[in-house]
This record gives sequence, C-alpha cells and structure tokens, in this order.
Amino acid sequence: MSRLAERRVAPEPPPPPVRREQSRARYPDETGVIVRDGIHVAWERYGDGSPTILLMPTWSIIHSRHWKGQIPYLARHFRVVTFDGRGNGRSDRPTTVAAYNGAEFAADAVAVLDATKTDRAIVAGLSMGAGYALETAVAYPERVSGLVFVGPSVGLSDPIPGRHAVAFDETPPAWHGWYLYSAAAWRRDWAAFAEFFFGQVFNEPHSTKQIEDAVEWALDTDPETIITAEDAAYLPALEPAIGTGSISPEPAALGYAGRVRCPSLVIHGDADAITDVSGGRRLAAAIGARLVILRGSGHNPLGREPVKVNLALRAFVDQIGRDLQ
Repeated sequence: MSRLAERRVAPEPPPPPVRREQSRARYPDETGVIVRDGIHVAWERYGDGSPTILLMPTWSIIHSRHWKGQIPYLARHFRVVTFDGRGNGRSDRPTTVAAYNGAEFAADAVAVLDATKTDRAIVAGLSMGAGYALETAVAYPERVSGLVFVGPSVGLSDPIPGRHAVAFDETPPAWHGWYLYSAAAWRRDWAAFAEFFFGQVFNEPHSTKQIEDAVEWALDTDPETIITAEDAAYLPALEPAIGTGSISPEPAALGYAGRVRCPSLVIHGDADAITDVSGGRRLAAAIGARLVILRGSGHNPLGREPVKVNLALRAFVDQIGRDLQ
C-alpha cells in the first residue's frame, strides 16, 4: 500500500456546544424584538391580565431569566413583560460604552412598551435594574404607574464591612475575593469571577441551584462586553465600581427620587452582601415608598424568597388598582 493511501484526513473539529435554554415553568405568549440605533433588544410577554408589570433587566452579567421565580405567578394575575438587557440573552452586545448608558436601558423599556401596545406599566427592577427603573420613571413619567425596587443598587448604601477596594483597570494584587472585580481578572477567568460574585449575591445557605443558574446566565455573555459596559453612565455621578464600597457624598439617586410621583415599593434583604440594606431604607425614605425588609435574605430575594417577593409585589399592584378605582 502506498504512503499516499496510508494518509488519513484529520476529522473536522466538533462544533462548539450549543447552550440549551433551561426549561421554563411558563413560556411566553408573545415574543419580539425592538431595534434602536441598530441594536436589537428581545422582549417577551406573558398573560393578558391588567395592569401590565414591566420587569426590567439588571446588570448585563445576567439576562431576563433572573425573573423566572416571578413570571409564572404574576402572569396568572397580571400582564407581564420582560426584556433581555443589551449585553446578554437574545439581545445584542454593543461594543461602545455609550450603548450601555442607563438612559439607553430606559429608552429600550419605553420601546418595549410601545411594541407590546402598553400605555402604562408598573416597572420593577433588581439591583442595577432599580436604577434603570428609576431613570425610566423620571424620564418617561407618563408611562410608569408604579415602581418596585428590589435590592436597589443606586449609590445610597453604607459600605459593606470588610470589602477591600479594587482598582478596576489595574492588575489586582491577588486572584481571589473582591480582587476578582477587575478587568484583568475577568479576562483571566470569567467563570471564576461569576462563581465568586454570585456566591456573594446568594449568600444564604443552600443556594447552590440559584448560584449555578446565575453563573450559566453569566456565561451567555463575555468579559469584554461587561468590561465595555462598566464605564457607562448609570444615574450620573453615582457610585463607582461595586467593589470599591464607597458612595458619592451627594448621590444622584436622591435627585431622581425627588422627581418620582408614582406609588413605590422597596424590597431589601437585611443580609445583602452586595448592597447594604441601608440603601433600601434611604431610597424608600426619599421616595416615600413602602419598605419591606426580608430577614436573613441576601441581594437577590427573587431567587431565594420568591413567594415573599411575589406576594409583596401582588399586594402592591392590587393596591394601585384599588386606588385608581
């Protein structure tokens, strides 16, 4: 047999694995995409009740599935709309810092309301999503009939004890803990940062499933996208990077809060290791909102305390309905 005949053609490398969507307790009744300045943002609608609740995106490290503990319950009583924030999920990943400004998320929210033929909605946001909800209510007051803030990260909290400062754009002195909140660490091992960060978000015992879900959602985006988003304007003059533990002496959130005219609800865990509960208390006081403190709950009670959050949210929405009668 000739040497030519003995040659073997190397097999083609296998295609990268396709990340399968997690099964859902309820699937959307309608889906769509809005396009603003060439950027595609995907939305979903659940249920046909009234009023409409718009569940905002949060930090682009995760997408709209972080509301999965709320959607099935709320959609049995109300009309629920969600959208993937730019940078994750089925939405585009812009490559410019300005594309991630908070004002863009607010404008996306209104475009989604238009696409779903929604005149007004009760707008809810978790963590950074609270800031996006706040900006939406101030910029477009005629479209927002109520506000819900969960674990609001809007620059009003006391520093978390024991958290060391991080210079985001410098190589950290170590590769553990909050030193991982840096561009270098994200590029070095994105999954390691996600595992650490969501361990802090879900700091309650027995949170393995919630952490695994959030890490998987984080792997739906990439470090360069989140690094780009890091410098975007978010309630201007607000807090620096989350890892620094410092706040502005005159947080812009107070100025925004003073312009809110709709009913509001603040839900905050008193064991929050990302944004101290003092921030939720200050936001509630500034807006005149009802305040619900969840004892022993961390930064994301949507996943760890879904029943308590859902009941509080429903009671708030029902009260708005009664007030409008």
